[in-house]
Amino acid sequence: MLDIKFLRENPDVVKQNIKNKFQDSKLPLVDEVIKLDSEYRAYKGEADSLRGGRNKLSKEIGMLMAQGKREEAEAVKKQVTDNARRLAELEQLEVEYQEKIKKIMMVIPNIIDPSVPIGKDDSENVEIQKYGEPVVPDFDIPYHAEIMENLSGLDLESARKVAGNGFYYLMGDIARLHSAIISYARDFMIDRGFTYCIPPFMIRSEVVTGVMSFAEMDAMMYKIEGEDLYLIGTSEHSMIGKYIDTIVPEESLPHTLTSYSPCFRKEKGAHGIEERGVYRIHQFEKQEMIVVCKPEESPVWFDKLWQNTVDLFRTLDIPVRTLECCSGDLADLKVKSIDVEAWSPRQKKYFEVGSCSNLGDAQARRLRIRVNGKDGKYFAHTLNNTVVAPPRMLIAFLENNMNADGSINIPVALQPYMGGKTKITK
Repeated sequence: MLDIKFLRENPDVVKQNIKNKFQDSKLPLVDEVIKLDSEYRAYKGEADSLRGGRNKLSKEIGMLMAQGKREEAEAVKKQVTDNARRLAELEQLEVEYQEKIKKIMMVIPNIIDPSVPIGKDDSENVEIQKYGEPVVPDFDIPYHAEIMENLSGLDLESARKVAGNGFYYLMGDIARLHSAIISYARDFMIDRGFTYCIPPFMIRSEVVTGVMSFAEMDAMMYKIEGEDLYLIGTSEHSMIGKYIDTIVPEESLPHTLTSYSPCFRKEKGAHGIEERGVYRIHQFEKQEMIVVCKPEESPVWFDKLWQNTVDLFRTLDIPVRTLECCSGDLADLKVKSIDVEAWSPRQKKYFEVGSCSNLGDAQARRLRIRVNGKDGKYFAHTLNNTVVAPPRMLIAFLENNMNADGSINIPVALQPYMGGKTKITK
């Protein structure tokens, strides 16, 4: 959410940013909120004046009564009554206008970083760099669901009976591999100085609207019927929510946390051949990283975060590349975002396995996360990034470590988490 003062003083900048994100339908909102803000400040100014004059009028009544000027005192009393009635009206208007302004400000997108390429959607994202040499073996690699089923590691049919489409049973060594990757990612991030955390898997609506846009919320979140609770779509939601209504000592920054959680997503509109199996699903598990830091440090942390994911995948010999997300592919709260994509030998292309985002002070402003600095209080910056998100990450792992006989090699880094196994066999 933008600072209303910034919008008031820079309406053209805000409008150009909306155009850069190809959200022209939101352009009228800028003028609308400026008009509402002007009216709000006028009402507030009148209300402050009335509040400030109450004591003065009360003293005046006392003085007039002491002087025996009862008629004049009654006239002032009537003025006090009229002022009180008007003040009640103004205070009601203040609340109404604050809510109207907040509602509009919540849908005006954050100002993107100048380095973000301008483009309409993810088809215009820009490749930055490749890491590792993509390999296509001289044998056919089956679809990932078939690989898992051949290793007795996936049961989609039973899951459909129990929960419907978009769910799965992982079995045997594939289930163990899934847990091994999560455990390895946890320790990898701890070794990089991050504090490990297991957060709540449900959050209140105030936290939901604090960490994401309304459009994301509608497309992603499952609500618990009859309660003000939502299942998290990623642990970033509850990890950033941990700081709601807090004043963080500046000297304690940055806060660097890595968290494990299951994740639940509606995946509205998900379709297509690559969304069968366990690529696009309603339930998965994830190791995440978040940072709460000073504004001037967030660009440095942004580069550190996506590099962590690249480094982890390379320790498992999986080729990856980084993509700069264009303006039209950025969610409204994001300042800048980089996707990490892993190589798929079967598809002969890369696919997304993680996303790193700098949200500036947008989440902090919504959730009232402030820093107590030597020169006063200010809003923190928040960032997040995927470490790994199996079972999607399993697709990249299985395809890049598959042998011609269908067995799967276990890289050295993962072998301690797999009981010393060097291969998964049929």
